[in-house]
Amino acid sequence: MSVEPQARKMLARVVVGNGTASQVGKEIRMIEANSLHDTYNRSFEYLRLSLTDACNFRCIYCLPNGYQKCNGQPDPLNIDEITNLTNVFARLGIWKIRLTGGEPTLRRDLVEIVERINGTPGIRRVTLTTNGYRLKQLIEPLKNAGLSGVNVSVDSLDPLRFKKITGRDSLGEILLGIEAALNILTEVKINAVLLRGLNEIEFDRFLEFVRHRPISVRFIELMRTGENGDVFNKWHLSAKELESDLYRRGWEKAPRSDGGGPAVEFGHNDYAGRIGLIAPYAKDFCAGCNRLRVTNQGALRLCLFGDSDYSLRSLLQSPDQAEKLMLKIVELLKLKPPSHFLQEGRYGNTRNLASVGG
Repeated sequence: MSVEPQARKMLARVVVGNGTASQVGKEIRMIEANSLHDTYNRSFEYLRLSLTDACNFRCIYCLPNGYQKCNGQPDPLNIDEITNLTNVFARLGIWKIRLTGGEPTLRRDLVEIVERINGTPGIRRVTLTTNGYRLKQLIEPLKNAGLSGVNVSVDSLDPLRFKKITGRDSLGEILLGIEAALNILTEVKINAVLLRGLNEIEFDRFLEFVRHRPISVRFIELMRTGENGDVFNKWHLSAKELESDLYRRGWEKAPRSDGGGPAVEFGHNDYAGRIGLIAPYAKDFCAGCNRLRVTNQGALRLCLFGDSDYSLRSLLQSPDQAEKLMLKIVELLKLKPPSHFLQEGRYGNTRNLASVGG
């Protein structure tokens, strides 16, 4: 949505409480009619909501020393705050919400959160990204609560290599959870962070895994953060190497799905599943950005590798604050940059991916 200077001034007055009731109503109707667009004409329909920054794994590229809670850190958003947030984003045109972490299954109220979000008018899909540690136990109640799909982080299909990467000897249980999810969900995906010298040598094993399973395995290029500089320099592997290999093997690029994320997916007639590549260092990676992020503390993050978070939490305390929250989100969206600056070695204030949900 493009807002002229005079309208911007009006929005600013309304946000701080100086607008008239008629001005508020007029601007709200304009916003709801146009949904969410930034100044680069990108449309946003997908929200990634972090439920916690805590994680029970020790992945070498993210939390090699385990999760450390900061002293005095507030609790994550409670379920009522999440409900108020979801209602507003749905009014703004968001129809897909992915729950992330840290590890979101550490939340005892996860099933209730899914049920609340799924019941929000306008929300058509609720999905989850998880390390899979509790997936086998939770997948049925989550499906009954309205979960549409799940992404499970599996960086290796070799038990010893998996333990080396994640610090947990739990690959077998996670794979059982994935099989359980395949039995009851229509969308099941695996995320594997590309690590040179570790998991790329398993490419054939991952291809065989999707031969008879309707599952997408997405290889994610390792991204630089504030805490993983040494790991990045040692293990970063460009996704282009796998892309060339896929083409040589007869795989073809598949059409992008409705509301899809950043993965470029490939299909093959001999395989039931797909292979996806997420290459954040590729040219024009951010041109098709369609997603926003909110941290577990209720801060809007306009870019995964941005320099600033913008707290929304004070406007999540009552449904009566919905209109002010809508206007604030629309104003903040004008600050979204055209791209991240990873190619320049700039990773913003992202300490690790667990802190913002990836």
